[in-house]
Amino acid sequence: DCLTVTGKTVAENLAELPGLTEGQAIIQPLEKPIKETGHIQILRGNLAPEGSVAKITGKEGLVFTGTANVFDAEEEMLEALEQGNIKKGDVIIIRYEGPKGGPGMPEMLTPTSAIMGAGLGKDVALMTDGRFSGGSHGFIVGHVTPEAQEGGPIALVQNGDKITIDAEKNVIDVHISDDEMTARREAWVAPPYKYTRGTLYRYIKNVKSASEGCVTDE
Repeated sequence: DCLTVTGKTVAENLAELPGLTEGQAIIQPLEKPIKETGHIQILRGNLAPEGSVAKITGKEGLVFTGTANVFDAEEEMLEALEQGNIKKGDVIIIRYEGPKGGPGMPEMLTPTSAIMGAGLGKDVALMTDGRFSGGSHGFIVGHVTPEAQEGGPIALVQNGDKITIDAEKNVIDVHISDDEMTARREAWVAPPYKYTRGTLYRYIKNVKSASEGCVTDE
């Protein structure tokens, strides 16, 4: 019933459309999709209790278990890659890049492109509380919530932790005990905001989590 710029409703516009040409193979019916499974999946677990967004096509596999290699900024990860400090089997974590931590939840296209350029696309996974563009590829998980700046579990991961990303069960977990997670949370200290005045400071103070759409007007 929504009115559109044509002066008619969406339903009225659709009713005026001609049917699909017989034999066309561009728009597929629901019972005959181009691909039966999509590459966007929502994963949850003790690393992302409020959810995360995975882009996994299946070409990279559906399950990845590896060792955490943790970076508190995108630039730190890129420097480590240049120095050869990212290895096969790593689960690369880039944190403090969320809505508040970034601030603004910056796109992690450069790290994924660098990983592919280094020939590690099939051998490492990447997870972040930042976001990805449509051009990113590899075994990647973004939008991890709660974000690190808010003390989410991603802030508590340490180098060497074992992590499993399972796109079949829609689970993302770090393999440490609840007691260890609690101890790390109690020891964690929030880093200062990157801005303490002006528009970006007001944004940091007001923005909601990625799981709530990063809105600022609530």
